[in-house]
Order: sequence, then C-alpha cells, then structure tokens
Amino acid sequence: MAGLLAPSSSSAAGAGGLYGSTRRTPSLSVAPLFPTSLPVYHRRGLDGGGRVGFKNRTRRLVTPKAVAATELASTDEGFWQGKTLASESQRPVYPFSAIVGQDEMKLSLLLNVIDPKIGGVMIMGDRGTGKSTTVRSLVDLLPEIQVVVGDPFNSDPEDPESMGMDVRERLVRGERLSVASTKITMVDLPLGATEDRVCGTIDIEKALTEGVKAFEPGLLAKANRGILYVDEVNLLDDHLVDVLLDSAASGWNTVEREGISISHPARFILIGSGNPEEGELRPQLLDRFGMHAQVGTVRDAELRVKIVEERARFDSDPKGFRETYQAEQEKLQQQIASARSSLPSVQIDRDLRVKISKVCAELNVDGLRGDIVTNRAAKALAALKGRDKVSVEDIATVIPNSLRHRLRKDPLESIDSGVLVIEKFYEVFG
Repeated sequence: MAGLLAPSSSSAAGAGGLYGSTRRTPSLSVAPLFPTSLPVYHRRGLDGGGRVGFKNRTRRLVTPKAVAATELASTDEGFWQGKTLASESQRPVYPFSAIVGQDEMKLSLLLNVIDPKIGGVMIMGDRGTGKSTTVRSLVDLLPEIQVVVGDPFNSDPEDPESMGMDVRERLVRGERLSVASTKITMVDLPLGATEDRVCGTIDIEKALTEGVKAFEPGLLAKANRGILYVDEVNLLDDHLVDVLLDSAASGWNTVEREGISISHPARFILIGSGNPEEGELRPQLLDRFGMHAQVGTVRDAELRVKIVEERARFDSDPKGFRETYQAEQEKLQQQIASARSSLPSVQIDRDLRVKISKVCAELNVDGLRGDIVTNRAAKALAALKGRDKVSVEDIATVIPNSLRHRLRKDPLESIDSGVLVIEKFYEVFG
C-alpha cells in the first residue's frame, strides 16, 4: 500500500489522463458506481365519485392536518431492480487513476472520502485544468454504506444522528428495518437550481390526488451521507449559499412550506470548484470547506500531447479505456476501504498536536477549524498510507491545504498563502 503513495514529479505520465499539474506533492496511484435508487411512489387517481383508488379498495378523499411524511412503496426486490437499471443507464466517467498530475487535488478528495468529517474541498484553478472531471471521476472509488431501504434520506440504520424522522419513529415502534448496502451518492448542485429543489417542497401530485400535504425531498436529502458537488461555486446565488451554510453548520435541513415543518439530516461532503478570475467566495462559505486545493495548467509540451491523446482514446471508446484502468481502480478502492476501517485506530502524538496549534496561532488563523481539519487530514493520510501513527511528513503534506484559505488576505502580499503556511510550519517544527 505504501507503494501507491510514492512521491513522483508531475512530468511522470505513467497513466495518461486528461489534465496535468506542475506541483510536486505525493502522487497517488489510484468498481463503477451504482447510484442509490430513488424511492418509488404510488400514483393514485381520482375516480368519478371523488374517491381515491388504491388496489381493490377505495377510500374517500380527505384533507387531514399537515403531515410531513413521504410514503414509500419500495421493497427489497424493487430496490435492487432500481439499482440495476440505474447502473445500466449511467454515463461512463473518466477513470480517476488515469488523470495525470493534479496530486494536491486528488489527495484532498481521497482524504475526504476516508474521513468525511474533514469538511469537504474547495478546488480553485485555471480553466480547463480538469477540476470537474477529477471530482466526477471520484464516484467509481466511493465505498459502500448501509442504508435503510426506501428511505429518501439515506438513513444510517445504526446512527440516530443520520436518520430521518420517519425511520426514528419506526424504530421506536419496534419495526424491523430493511437494510441494504449501496454506494455513496454524489449529487450535482446546478447553479440555476431553485431553493425549493435544493431544500425540498410540497408534493403537488399527492396534494392533488390524495388531498394530503406531503413533503417532496430535495437535493440536500439525496446528498445526506454522500457528496454534494457545486461546479463554479463562486457564481452560486446568495440565497443558495445561505442554504448551504445553514446545512453545513448544523448537519440538518429544516423546511417550512405551506403549513409543513420538517427537518431531516443533511450531512454531506461539500466539494466546490471554480476559477478565481470569476470572483471570490464569501468568507463564511470558504471557511466551511475543510481543505483548499489549487490546480495549475501543465506547461510541458510532451505531457500535454499525451494528455490530449488519452482523452481522445476515452472519447472514442469509453468502455475499453475504462477497462485498461480497472485493476488500478480496484486497487485504490481497496486501499480506501482499508483506510476507512483503520482510521479510528490512528494516533497522533500530543507534541505534534501542540505544534499544529502553534502554527495556526502564529498565522493568526481565526477559530479552531484549522486545527481540527489539520489533525483529521493528517490522520486520514496516515491511514491511507497504511500506518497507525501520524508522522511529521503527513502534517507537512496536508497543512497547506488545511490553512491556506483561512489566512487573512493582505492585498499587498504577493506570496502564495500556501508558501506562508509551509514557511511557518518549518519554523515551528524545525
């Protein structure tokens, strides 16, 4: 496993990819994703007598008090059938292990998959440097999680903090929950999405056909225990930024619509990408990203040609191209699964913790998120390398990405903030 993390230069194009970078950070030599099936809703029509048909029985149309519930009609058989159909129609994505360079970005993404509590990644860089391609290629490597079958919130059957209210009530009543394994979901948040689509809204169809007020889950519900990806996040409307800030801070999404009040878990890995030329992020949102990765355009002509050729191979035969990287993909997938299972046993010496906090204090980092993220990221990197103890090298690798975006900006400063973090790191750690 340690061999997968051997340092390499960006000019080494062992596995041709879409983009490259000139940064020298630990290189990762990096299972297709089967998206979580959506719940199946019964559709019931009104008969001529103003009644609702349901199987062989009918009942009169009534309008009870506001009920915030989503009626699910999923069974184990329907759940797995939905997964199969979804997987067959999935568009092929570029293999993660086929991407050349961009080691800083790839490492940040992998660490967040290993420990979602790191808090996500903000990726900033030039146009056409593979930001969105790399993020979307991550779906093949995402591990499986246990979910309650048919639950729209991907509820964890063992963790009450990640359960929807309906699942909690079923547990209180002593009902047996149907549990299945499924891949972690990646949800794209479009820039033009409405607040109702993101947070959830009234199920109009059920209101018209059954006369009841029911909740229709939004993107935040689908992203619970998964990944929420926002491309060009610095162009996101302010009202959606406010929604993300609220959910990221509390881990819950609360919806107040037409007499309905409902809360559901919304714990997700927030990943954003953007071009700094198109504007800066609001400081409140930037601080919510656990890590910050910078990507640049590769300048080596030979490497650029290889990248173009590999992309052409993928476009001409996506399935065949993916098969050539299948072994590498599976190897990295197993490494991630092993790192997730061993993460709780990874230790970091108190002396190293003190020095991390000293770096944060001397850099005038506001709050304690920088300290927490650096500790978590260093432990995740040690787990990825197959070790049970954090080293100084682990901290040196992750601390620029954990603190770079938390420094107070000086308009007259021409030095990259990541360089300032590294300089302070070597000053404190000797």
